Amino acid sequence: MKILEVLTYYRPWVSGLTIYVERLSKALVNQGHDVTVLTSRYDSQLPRYDVLDGVKVVRVPVALRISKGVLMPGFGPMAWKLAQRADVIHLHLPQFDAPGVALRGRIMGKPVILTYHCDLQLPQGFFNSLIDRFVLVQNRLAGKLADVIVTYTRDYGSNSPFLSQYIDKKLQIVPPPVTLDACSDEEIERFRIQYKLEGRRVIGISARLASEKGVEVLLKALPSILEEVPDALVLHAGPYEDIIGEESYARRLAPLFKQYNDQYKLLGTLHGEELSAFYENLDVLCICSLNSTESFGLVQIEAMRNGVPVAACNLPGVRQPVTMTGMGEVTSVGDHRALAHALIKILRNKEQYTRDSQLIAASFDPSQTAATYVSLFRALQQGTLDPAAVEPYAYVRLGIMRDQMGR
Repeated sequence: MKILEVLTYYRPWVSGLTIYVERLSKALVNQGHDVTVLTSRYDSQLPRYDVLDGVKVVRVPVALRISKGVLMPGFGPMAWKLAQRADVIHLHLPQFDAPGVALRGRIMGKPVILTYHCDLQLPQGFFNSLIDRFVLVQNRLAGKLADVIVTYTRDYGSNSPFLSQYIDKKLQIVPPPVTLDACSDEEIERFRIQYKLEGRRVIGISARLASEKGVEVLLKALPSILEEVPDALVLHAGPYEDIIGEESYARRLAPLFKQYNDQYKLLGTLHGEELSAFYENLDVLCICSLNSTESFGLVQIEAMRNGVPVAACNLPGVRQPVTMTGMGEVTSVGDHRALAHALIKILRNKEQYTRDSQLIAASFDPSQTAATYVSLFRALQQGTLDPAAVEPYAYVRLGIMRDQMGR
């Protein structure tokens, strides 16, 4: 099957959305499908045509940048060309160009699937509010033109103003793909030595430095945590320099990072075995996002599959990994006192949050996600898709595991 994946940013850009599409695309290629990613050439140093792990990547030059969005005059013609060759078109929202691509799919009679990853909520301001409204209109147009709309959890779908209108109509629930490279004992120990973790209780956060991630909530929680757990240390994995649209946010947090230089370490982007070693050395992972731009938090599953419990904020979708597995605590959004309490509780009682990490890993394996999408694609081609969303069996299994553990 020839599959066209369409999104604004792709690798090497780091975000949950780009990682999701990368994992899905690689899994589809491994299952014998022909996958092309159509995206922006957000960095002029990137090649226009590329092949990454068997995935063909076509990057369209950017003429103008509006906040985190991009304008690409060549995008429409390239989308038309690639859509003609594809058997199915898979769009990833939010993105400006989704309605035009979806319309091309309709004209050509190609199945159009839309995966809605999160709401777009830019920082406050008149100009950003105009962009938010424009994107909302674009989302609605793309939703009307799509044959199927996919999201990660029914919880997020029911609470999203955009997705809730499609419940029991064209909404489908597909668990996201999560995987990590294997990691040797030597790499785990090297990581521990490099960051001087001996005798420390390690709190992890894995996110780019962006305002919606709520990093300041964890920074404000640190004094209370250190009072109860003096040896606590935060390791922050993820890009923190030159993040498009987040320059003022980085400047605002810089004094706090300096203040807690000995207790809060910015590691930058981690890849491969080093990222796995990061999780292996954690005692707890923190998710402190502030709004519905976070719809799940793939990093929670990355942590859980390594036996690491999570303190997650009480956002729709984000609370689901902890709720489904019982492997952590859910805290009020933006409440640094509640976050401190949850982290201290987990650090003192980590063994109470132990769950079957192999079951968690299997439930979110990229091959499972890819197979589910292929079933959707083929059902659309054959006209046999049931429009009513069904809770994925992987989620049912996790609920059974949670109940058996008495939570």
